[in-house]
Amino acid sequence: MKILSTLIILSTFLISCNSPAQKSKETKQQTFEITKTDAEWKAQLSPEAYNVMRQEGTERAFSSPLNDNHKQGTYVCAACGTPLYESEHKFESGTGWPSFDRVIEGNVAFSTDNKLGYTRTEEHCATCGGHLGHEFDDGPKETTGKRHCINGVALNFIPDNGESK
Repeated sequence: MKILSTLIILSTFLISCNSPAQKSKETKQQTFEITKTDAEWKAQLSPEAYNVMRQEGTERAFSSPLNDNHKQGTYVCAACGTPLYESEHKFESGTGWPSFDRVIEGNVAFSTDNKLGYTRTEEHCATCGGHLGHEFDDGPKETTGKRHCINGVALNFIPDNGESK
C-alpha cells in the first residue's frame, strides 16, 4: 500500500510540473509570411547571419559595426528587409550589441526561451521568423524601460538618404 501511495504522489508531482507556461511555448508555433528551406537560407545568408537568424545563435559582443552606428535611418531584417527598429530609438547600452528601446510595432514577433535556465523574451522578424535577439527590462527608464538587445548581423541599416549599408 505504501508503494502505491508513493507512486500516486510521484505521478501527481510529475504531471503538475507540466505547467501551462511550458505548454504555451509548445503551442506558439508561429507561421511567417516568408518561408524558405534550410538550404535556401544557407545560400542567402552569411555563415554568421545563418547561425544567428536560423539557429538562434549569438554574435560575439562588440563585433558588429552597427553597434557604433550613430547615423539616422532604419534598421531592417538582414534576411527579408522588413523595417524593425528606428535609429532615434537606439541607445548605448554598453553591452556590445545594438540596443533599442522600442520596435517598429507589428514587425517584430516575440516568444520565450529557457535555454540558459531562466525565461527570456526572444525577438524574431515577424515576416521571415529570423532570430534577432532578446528583450530585457533594463532599458532607459525615461522612455520605455526596455532594452531590445539585437545581433548586428541580423540587421541591415538603411540611412535616411536611402542608400543601403
